Amino acid sequence: MQWFEQEIELAHSEGVSPPENFPFFLSSNNPNGQAILLIHGFSASPREMLPLGKILQKNNFTVYGIRLPGHGTSPEDLQTRKAEEWQTSVSQGYQSLLGMGFKVSVAGSSTGALLALTLALKHPPEKLILLSPFLQLKHFLAPFAGLLSYLIPYQKKDIPAVDQPFYYRQRPLKGVAQINRLRRQLRGQLKLITTPSLTLTSTGDATIAAGTAAEIHRQLGSQQKQFHCYGEDVPHVLTTAENPLQQDVLQRCINFLNNST
Repeated sequence: MQWFEQEIELAHSEGVSPPENFPFFLSSNNPNGQAILLIHGFSASPREMLPLGKILQKNNFTVYGIRLPGHGTSPEDLQTRKAEEWQTSVSQGYQSLLGMGFKVSVAGSSTGALLALTLALKHPPEKLILLSPFLQLKHFLAPFAGLLSYLIPYQKKDIPAVDQPFYYRQRPLKGVAQINRLRRQLRGQLKLITTPSLTLTSTGDATIAAGTAAEIHRQLGSQQKQFHCYGEDVPHVLTTAENPLQQDVLQRCINFLNNST
């Protein structure tokens, strides 16, 4: 567990706060030999994956919720980060769980789902859970984020006061440009991913383009893959209490992981 202690020390040294934004490791009293790597989304923190982590722990899975570089600190920090740093963090988390002797699955939310997919191209996990994944963002200017960042460094976003410690109200456009790089890496590559997968999305998602998650599901080379689309009442982030169907999302994840393939 030295690797996890190092991640906690790194978070402290980078000024991560509050405690909910730190990476988390949840072990079971009756471990089933399987571990799940949880990857949060852009400008968020490990906190958004904690509800899923807790129910996985109750179902005897070992859980590691990573913190992506530039998150839980400040928008100015995130502005300087590259996609490769996020990918390295994900790969290190995955390899650390493998090194503990677990069979490892991966679940990612939004940009975290893109990172799960790029990991699967090199290191196929046992199973993949893709929560609100995308090939295209809804905002028509998103593809030009790199150029726009020189004129408009940050995109302002309304965040409820209760959530402001956990999500950035200013999202750096240079960070969105890194998301675009991840999207480009996946072009034409999804058919090479054969890991059993579960994809969950909603028509109420105001962040990603309509139908983009379904397109990922269609392109995946997995023979065993499941897809479910929620309605207009379900937001982009599926795992937190803001989603009125949060418990259904969590249960679908558990069912998928517990079913043998």
